[in-house]
Amino acid sequence: MKILIYRWSVFHQEDIAEAFESFGHTVEYYEEMPDERKGTDIRRLKEVVAEYDLVFSANYFSRVSNACQAQQKKYIAWTVDSPMLTMFDTSVFNECNYIFLFDKFDYYRFLQMGVKHVYYLPLAVNAERVKNCIEAASEKEKGKYRVDISFVGGLYYKNSYDAIEDKLPEYLQGYFDACMEAQLDLYGDNVFDRLLTADILERLCEIIDFHQSDTAFSDIKLVFSSTYLGFKTAQKERIRNLNALASRFEVNLYTDRTDDRLRGVHVKESVDYREEMPLVFHESDINMNFTIRNIRTGLPLRIWDILGAGGFLLTNYQIELGDFFENGKDLVYYDSLDDMMRKAEYYLDHEDERKTIAQNGLKKIVQYHTYEHRIDVILKTVL
Repeated sequence: MKILIYRWSVFHQEDIAEAFESFGHTVEYYEEMPDERKGTDIRRLKEVVAEYDLVFSANYFSRVSNACQAQQKKYIAWTVDSPMLTMFDTSVFNECNYIFLFDKFDYYRFLQMGVKHVYYLPLAVNAERVKNCIEAASEKEKGKYRVDISFVGGLYYKNSYDAIEDKLPEYLQGYFDACMEAQLDLYGDNVFDRLLTADILERLCEIIDFHQSDTAFSDIKLVFSSTYLGFKTAQKERIRNLNALASRFEVNLYTDRTDDRLRGVHVKESVDYREEMPLVFHESDINMNFTIRNIRTGLPLRIWDILGAGGFLLTNYQIELGDFFENGKDLVYYDSLDDMMRKAEYYLDHEDERKTIAQNGLKKIVQYHTYEHRIDVILKTVL
């Protein structure tokens, strides 16, 4: 079978392609030019789609769905971001779609909307590639990444909330600050749903230039909760947590841009996803995961990548963790800032226990959670 992958800037496309190929299928990529993606003309895309048996993309693109619908080709989308705002489009009801969502909350949301071919599917890791990367590295290369605690990820220095904060009335600034502080101390729930009342949303409509296409049906509550408050809260949380950890331990942050509010954190350049990141995860005593609160219940890609590298994972609590892993056996989660600090200290002091947990997590990944496992599910569902 000939499969087209709609390429864009996401880390794990090559791993997914390799999994498709492991089942004997041929995979090719197609990448539109930026001006094509912004436009409404899909004639060229339809011509390309017509040459393939299946079309796949990481995340959902309405223009790809519409091209596949026109050519009567099956379109498979597997999300890596949440919420997937591009799915709030009438194209989501196209018969050609087979949409796999990694967040169970999102899955039920679209299922209740009546989307026909929507499925729940957690993310995965290319454990074999990661293993080969680690084994091929020299001791000198590995040594560059040895540290007490590391975090690989962004600080959301460009977020929509910062762009409008000065335009907000003082009472709204205070209200949103309180909302975000409340969310920081709450795991497994999202307070923004309850705190963004009708009168506040009406006021926001006067401040924010909220426009969308004729086919989109997302609303300002969803957009403001995720792309404004969600990203800003993630920034606050990551800086707060990293500063707390760095006050007592050696902490490396691998990111694309620093922040002058960081204190004592060793800021490093971003690492390459395929060649360097596995070494960070394998060599760090503790790897942190801070899940952006936009992901309601699911497990972000970072969790799978850390475990797939045989790294020890200390993560915030997510509802779906218990569906796949055992706390204290395969990984460790925390439910407060104080709990995070206590567990970081404990596992840094208990090396044997830490290494056993990391190995248990890796074994579970290899046995149940590789891309081959996931693509097998996709193919059996779609074909």
